Amino acid sequence: MHEITEKINMYFQYPFVWYALIVGVLIALCSSLLGVTLVLKRFSYIGDGLSHVAFGAMAVASVLRLADNMILILPVTIVCAVLLLRTGQNTKIKGDAAIAMISVGALAFGYLLMNIFATGPNLSGDVCTTLFGSTSILTLTHEQVMLCIVLSVLVVALFVVFYHKIFCVTFDETFSRATGMDVECYNLMIAVITAVIIVLAMELVGSLLVSALIIFPALSAMRMFHSFFAVTVCSVVVSVFCAFVGIFVSILGGTPVGSTIVAIDILVFLIAWLIGRRR
Repeated sequence: MHEITEKINMYFQYPFVWYALIVGVLIALCSSLLGVTLVLKRFSYIGDGLSHVAFGAMAVASVLRLADNMILILPVTIVCAVLLLRTGQNTKIKGDAAIAMISVGALAFGYLLMNIFATGPNLSGDVCTTLFGSTSILTLTHEQVMLCIVLSVLVVALFVVFYHKIFCVTFDETFSRATGMDVECYNLMIAVITAVIIVLAMELVGSLLVSALIIFPALSAMRMFHSFFAVTVCSVVVSVFCAFVGIFVSILGGTPVGSTIVAIDILVFLIAWLIGRRR
């Protein structure tokens, strides 16, 4: 026990550990806020679709050798999020089919480009770390941390200010529209916030595991609580706890950051499921 304590104290002397914890907690906080809304609107799989879009945009940015990949990744992901969330019942391609089509297409297109225009000798390693998360969360710069803080504060502020509007749009769009609420505007806001969260979360858990940050905390909270406010608060607590513990365990044990966080999310969900059954 004494050795573990000394190891913890040693690691906390390094700035990269604090940077990883700050960014990880902020990303978990933001993803859990929108996760409840997306699950209730039956768009929980959109995180997976948008993360594949971000992967394809990142491949294009790498081929173009852009100094900052965010210049291309963020706008492309936002546009696709808007298109997916605005897909209604009157369109020829329904929401789930549109997500699957864009998701698979972007993933295949991105991998094809990375093969044709390989920028490094270890293509398989680059693709694997992008899809399942990499150690980039442990090598964040001060500027990247500040960008994440600014975007996270913006996401949280928008959610708090428009909480009641998001609540109405989540449960009954028809009634909200009948009361004069601009439903399309709030759906657009949800789409943009979701895209920002997906792009940020890719640094933490990778493209294929982003959905876990959105789905598992919300589902865990729903097993224990039933009101929208209680579920949202519980989801935030669960998500932040899992991110903190996951990053901490990853640093101490040398395990992949993204996979460790998702594994703890699953463990917490099983515990919440058992608590819900006992109730």
